[in-house]
Amino acid sequence: MIMKIKLLSLLAVILAGCFTANAADDKWKHDIYVNQNGTGDYTTITDALEGVRAYMEYTVTVHIANGVYKEKIVIPSWLKNVVFEGESADGVVITNDHHANIDKMGTFRTYTVKVDGSDITFRNLTIENNAPQLGQAVALHTEGDRLHFENCRLLGNQDTLFTGGKNARLYFGNCYIEGTTDFIFGPATAFFSKCQIHSKRNSYITAASTPEDVEVGYVFDSCKLTSEPDVTKVYLGRPWRPYAHTVFINCDMGKHILPIGWHNWGKESNEKTSRYGEYGSKGPGAQGERAAWAKNPDSAEVKALLDLNKVFSNTTTWNPLEK
Repeated sequence: MIMKIKLLSLLAVILAGCFTANAADDKWKHDIYVNQNGTGDYTTITDALEGVRAYMEYTVTVHIANGVYKEKIVIPSWLKNVVFEGESADGVVITNDHHANIDKMGTFRTYTVKVDGSDITFRNLTIENNAPQLGQAVALHTEGDRLHFENCRLLGNQDTLFTGGKNARLYFGNCYIEGTTDFIFGPATAFFSKCQIHSKRNSYITAASTPEDVEVGYVFDSCKLTSEPDVTKVYLGRPWRPYAHTVFINCDMGKHILPIGWHNWGKESNEKTSRYGEYGSKGPGAQGERAAWAKNPDSAEVKALLDLNKVFSNTTTWNPLEK
């Protein structure tokens, strides 16, 4: 009889543990809803991050309702396999106004959104830094690997998009990116497909800092380069570091693009090391004689640069368009 009671007690403990474990698992959702009106799971995107389980193998989608979210968001390194899906690209605006001259903040702390996690997707939303033109002001700062941005708007002035992380890989599809000076910069490998790149001031579009041992920096495929009406003198890029790699392929360039195309950042030595070129450019900005030190890719090199499996093969295989 005593043995039977002990067995029943042990069974009760086991069952209680199972129910507790199931209850704990139930709090983690595959779909999380953010709405400022209180009808979702959370009212801010920052709070919604607390509902995402660390180091999970399944995908969680954070659905964000239209609204202006004034937040400074850090997506930590322990989050992966998360999709941030806005109700609409124009309607979901994540915004802040920090710039480098606030309390000696410097460039890399001015972000509105910083992504340290990997395998993250952003879709149908706007990330904005609306600081006045008083210095560097990053809207999106990335450090993670295998990041996918689809139908997003990145709004700002100087240094709008920082693509951080050596060997990090980023894909931007059908996005709108605007800025004034060096508004796409950093060391990561980034592929821009059918994006609109909009210059707001006479200056430079890109400032890649591609490491010497990384083959591909920035590839712009079938993008449209536009500008404000009074902008007339814009360079495609200048090398933030000596081995910067940037290539424009089959892009439509407005008349604001200078005939010389590329700038050496005041260092003739950069002309020997930087890797700049274009192929199949069209539009008024494609006219004229480019810098003699730029080296345009041939058809075989272009084929390789348009193959995502090759572009993103610097560490492991990744193709953001393949499921």
